[in-house]
Order: sequence, then structure tokens, then C-alpha cells
Amino acid sequence: MARKGENIYKRKDGRWEGRVLMQNKKYYSFYAKSYREVREKMRNIKPQEKPVSIFPPCSKNCATDLFESWLNNGLSERLKPSTYESYYQCMHKYVLPYFNQSGNEQLTDISVVRFVKQMKENNEISKSYQRKILSIFKTALREISKNSPEYTSVVTNITLPSVKTQQEVPVFTMKEQRLIEYAAQRSVDKRCLGVILCFYTGLRIGELCALKWSDFDMDAGIMMVSRTVSRIQNFNSDGAKTQLSVGTPKSRTSLRRIPLPAFLLELLQQSKLDSQDENSSILSGKAEPFDPRVYQRVYKKLLSEAGVRDRKFHAIRHSFATRALELGVDIKTLSEILGHSNVSITLNIYAHSLMEQKRIAIDKFNEMHRLHMQIPEFTVNSMVIPSPVTSKSADI
Repeated sequence: MARKGENIYKRKDGRWEGRVLMQNKKYYSFYAKSYREVREKMRNIKPQEKPVSIFPPCSKNCATDLFESWLNNGLSERLKPSTYESYYQCMHKYVLPYFNQSGNEQLTDISVVRFVKQMKENNEISKSYQRKILSIFKTALREISKNSPEYTSVVTNITLPSVKTQQEVPVFTMKEQRLIEYAAQRSVDKRCLGVILCFYTGLRIGELCALKWSDFDMDAGIMMVSRTVSRIQNFNSDGAKTQLSVGTPKSRTSLRRIPLPAFLLELLQQSKLDSQDENSSILSGKAEPFDPRVYQRVYKKLLSEAGVRDRKFHAIRHSFATRALELGVDIKTLSEILGHSNVSITLNIYAHSLMEQKRIAIDKFNEMHRLHMQIPEFTVNSMVIPSPVTSKSADI
């Protein structure tokens, strides 16, 4: 299997082989007992012999080569580390194993249709994850077809599965939120303050773990969200299997400034130590970002202490949005606070909460009708009042 960023493979005989495409359009192979030795040989190539950045020529059985080349030729430099890891995992767990099977080695209309069918019929994978896999697969084929036009037609054979309407998101009730906040304020672990912060800002866990004291303007009462931290796979041959990666938030609109309620500013000022550096983490007091996996454990322990049943950390973000809608916050403002790329995302996710707001609005119309539109019970209808002529005739 090729290493990230370089066309280096471990052979069945135990040796490592590195292949380089030179400017003369020919491949040269380098062999050694270890990955490091092969990489060093490849780095010692003269400048005029540096490889050309194009896909390798395709043979009849080269689907996996094409996908490996797409993954390894600069893709990691163009994507966020967490996004590249997602691409890498999908390709190595689903796409490459399929095209390594006998009869599927070639990238043809038939093999692509079979793969799409297999993914859609895999009941062990959710519809949303099926869509993600096929979306990445389609992206790879589009990139491959730019250098190999003969594969352009296979892209049209991929149709993404439809995902069911967004189900109601799990949220904490007002009572549960109150129990969690009480437990957080009583806790000797000051890191629990982060949970309260998320309840009133809708932060994602990665954004919380990346926060520094310099991100807070206490005088203006504003918090700046400009980073996120995640634990991703370490693709280097040496060192730990995973590593912390600090990058920009999920999307451009996730870079945002959020006003903070007055009580929360007081809690933050009480938590901050005068000796702490402005560039230190609000959770650890150190320069390094806080590990989201460690904070997950802090959060689980807090739920247990509060006597609240377990939910994913993301439920706090959903709870914030639900409370905001209950308090009458308009959808545009809520969307910007959450950092959604457009209002439709907010509308789709929180449709259940919006329905409750619609019920409240319609109930107001019901009240208006009851007070102003209903005919009073004892109102005399002019249609039944006898006219003077009729009364006179009756007397006669």
C-alpha cells in the first residue's frame, strides 16, 4: 500500500519499492530494505530529474493504482487534515478493497455500477454514510478523468442515495440542562465550565478545545471562534498512530464572533488565573490545544454526576439552538451564531423546533379570534327583530 504523498510500496518479498515518473515520461524504481531508505534515494534525485505531477499510465488492471495516485499526489496538501483523513478512510475501507477483488480490477462502467449497487445495498452502513462514500468516490473519478478522459463516462453511472428527512435531533430538556449546569458549577474540575459555555454559544467540541484566552474580549463581551482541533490519523511511518490537528473551523462561515451573556462573562473571569498567558488554552492553561477525546471523558463524568442519561456532546449544540428558537431568536441570527453556511441548513436541522414555534404563533391567532372575532353569545340579531309594520298587522 502506498505511503501518503509518495509512490512507495512494500513488496511481497519484504522489500520497499519507490516509483518515480521522470520528465522523459519513464518510470524509475528504487529498492531498499526500509521505507526511509527508499524515500532518501528518491529525494536525492537531481533537480532536472524531479517527477512530473501526472497520473501514471493505466494498464488494464489499474483501478487501485489510479485511486492511490489520486490520494497521494498532493491531495493532502489541498485539503484540511481531518477532511483528508475522511477521504483516506473511505477509499481504503470500501473503494480499494472492492477494486482489488477478482473481476473488478478494471475501471469500467460495469465495475463502477456494481460498486455503487453494493454500497447502496449495504445495510450495515447508514444512508448518510453511503452518500458520503459515493460522493468521495465520484470526486475521485472526476479528478482521474481530467488526466484520463476515457474514464469520463463512468462518472455518470454514479447516483447518490437520497437521505431521509432530518429526524428530530436529541436535545437536553430544561430540567436536564439545569442539573448539568449545577453539577458543572459545583465540580472541582474547572474544565466543566466549557460545557456551560457550549450551552450558551452552541460551540462544537473541537472549537471549544481550541479556544484560548486571547479569543475573549471581556470588555466587549465577545468570543472569537477561529480554530478547531481534532485527533486524526498520523500518516507518518514513525511516532504515534494519531495526532492532534489544529485548523480552521468546519467552513468559512464557522469563523465567527459570538456575544456572551453577562453571567457567563463573570464565570469566565472567575475561572481565569492572573498568571495564565493569553495564548494558553482555557481548558488546560497550557499552550497546547486540549484533546477532544479527553474532554469527552470530562463531559461523560459530568453527566453521571448530574444524574442525566448519556447523550453525545453534540446534543449540547442542538439544545442551544432549540432554546434559542423557544426564546424567539430569529432564524438568521441563530444560523450565524451556529456558523452554518446558509439558513437552509438551520431550517432543515431544527424543523421540529420551528414547528413548535409555528404552533405558538397560530395559537396567538386563535386568541385573537376568540377576543375580537367571535359573535357574543347574547347578541340580538337584527334579522329576527320584528319590523313596525309586522307588529301593527298582528294587532289587527
